[in-house]
Amino acid sequence: MALDAADLSLLAMLQRDSAKTAQELGDALNMSASQAGRRKQRLEAEGYIAGYRAFLSPEKVGLSVQGFIQVVMATHTEKNARDFVQLTRTRPEIVGAWTLTGEADYLLRVYCRDLAALNLLVQQVLLPHPAVSRVQSQIVMERIKPDAPLPL
Repeated sequence: MALDAADLSLLAMLQRDSAKTAQELGDALNMSASQAGRRKQRLEAEGYIAGYRAFLSPEKVGLSVQGFIQVVMATHTEKNARDFVQLTRTRPEIVGAWTLTGEADYLLRVYCRDLAALNLLVQQVLLPHPAVSRVQSQIVMERIKPDAPLPL
């Protein structure tokens, strides 16, 4: 089903604040709370809304180091790729992972307590993995733009 202007507005509002009530959504969309609630439920059911979550302050929960790690694979076999992807899914420090074109095969986004914890992740987890040839890490100095809503 195609999205209309009200659906797009609803999705944009929910990206900015997913805790808005049906009444608040309806007021902003010039429709009743029940209409807005039904639209929201339909968008959830159709998979446009993949879920909801709270965005935590990394510093407040003791994660003072954010980094990006580029990983180059030693060999490109299906098993190595599967094993490495499984590793990324089991390590809580790795909060995002992407496959890439170019020199690096993977890009990992990590949050660690401190530099020592980042060092342990690189030296004792990533580098010893049999599929990994090398890693290059960058430490975030300042976050100048937080993760933004999708451009609708």
